[in-house]
Amino acid sequence: MATRSAQAGDVPAPEAADDVAQLPVANQGILIIGIMSASLLQVLDTTIANVAIPHMRSALSATNETVTWVLTSYIIASAVALPITGWLADRVGARRLFILSVLGFILSSMLCGMAQNLGEMVAFRALQGVTGAFILPLSQAFMLDTNKPSRHSQMMAIWGMGIMIGPILGPVLGGWLTEQASWRWVFYVNLPIGILSLAILITQLPQRGTARRRFDIAGFVLLGLALASFQMLLDRGQSLDWFASYEIWMWTFLFVSSTWMAVVHLGSADNPLFDRALFLDRNFAISLGFMLVIGAVMFATMALLPPMLQQLMSYDVIDTGLVLMPRGIGVLISMQIAGMAVRRGIDARPIVASGFAICAGSLWQMSLWSLDVDRFHIVLAGLIQGLGIGVVFIPLNISAFATLPPRLRTDGSSLLNLLRSLGASAGISLTTVMFARNLQTSHADIAANLSGASVSNSVDVSTVDRYQGLGEAALRMLDMEANRQAAMVAYIDDFRMMMWITIAAMPLALLMKSNRTA
Repeated sequence: MATRSAQAGDVPAPEAADDVAQLPVANQGILIIGIMSASLLQVLDTTIANVAIPHMRSALSATNETVTWVLTSYIIASAVALPITGWLADRVGARRLFILSVLGFILSSMLCGMAQNLGEMVAFRALQGVTGAFILPLSQAFMLDTNKPSRHSQMMAIWGMGIMIGPILGPVLGGWLTEQASWRWVFYVNLPIGILSLAILITQLPQRGTARRRFDIAGFVLLGLALASFQMLLDRGQSLDWFASYEIWMWTFLFVSSTWMAVVHLGSADNPLFDRALFLDRNFAISLGFMLVIGAVMFATMALLPPMLQQLMSYDVIDTGLVLMPRGIGVLISMQIAGMAVRRGIDARPIVASGFAICAGSLWQMSLWSLDVDRFHIVLAGLIQGLGIGVVFIPLNISAFATLPPRLRTDGSSLLNLLRSLGASAGISLTTVMFARNLQTSHADIAANLSGASVSNSVDVSTVDRYQGLGEAALRMLDMEANRQAAMVAYIDDFRMMMWITIAAMPLALLMKSNRTA
């Protein structure tokens, strides 16, 4: 009877021998909540403080130029610390490093909320960047290690939701907290969520073994110098008129020279900072390039839309967040669809290419906007772009880790997160530069074509000064409208530029190995 029942399918078939989690856990659902809470906190802090900068400037007695160090210090510290995640995880243990990172992030967030001057704020934000840098790579590695391979696509979908939705929620939550309470609550909000995450990690996170791994001091110094000089180049370039300044030439020289020496050193050293097997894996190497494009397109778009909506179309902070939120809904929907497709064995390469095509389509739609664009079309473009990003993200991460051995997952995750961060910095800087230059060009073109016939049949712009005060007011109004039109043209040019960058990245998907073969 037992044999007949088994043959009839009443007894489940045993799992495949290789479909077993590397680090099994008892309460998997609770652990996922703890890991994702920590990840969401780190991602939120990349954007949540942006809307509070004007309030910080007055409270900390800073200038428009110096207050930007509140953002820059966090970005530079995080970028420099990211590459050593793998070495630290092997040396002190991934569990201990993850718990200490979350604890340090909570404490540094509290210190940022208590800062009394700009110096303290910059120092505490740098500490927050260092401690938060390890959270995303470790969270991604633990999401893979604590689940069997057949669930990896589902886990990457959950993990991807957190890091994609965080930048969208950040400005909304930051604006609401600043208006309802104080800019200090932008940092204090991390405490309750962080404490919950910390409690779960302490009780549920499994222990991964340590390994004695020699630290590549020269590689770390060279790579850290390259990353820091690159961030300074991007941050200071626009305000100093780029290569008209000797300081920008200095940062450029440091970046080029240290990058070259870092590449040579990492390619020839006996014990490099990153295992060279990472870069010999074709899928992982191509995924690094894709992450650069995703970071540039996604974060540059998120940097452009809020000022466009608030300054040109008179949206307030809350309305801006509500209009941008459907982008996150699109990510949620498409990640689940892409995850199911990968689990069913569908080749990831056409999925990744189609995701980039969807993103390019949304950017093309945005390049057709005008000052009269309604809320529906803004929401629709954001929803479509979210769908495209979600379609790309899951197959890309699955393909990147499919052929990497478990020992390289932490290093691989830190590199993917680093490239996404660098892409975001480069994309924001590039779009900011192009916006400023296109704004000047468009304003000059519009002003040159203003005439009496283009304004009114009964008013000649060249003789409006005879009306004295009223004439000056009319000219100011004309100039303001010319500025608005020129700014809209500059935004459209940026959207079109990112569309072509997205299209140019699509052929890279053809160079990847099929995930079914991997």
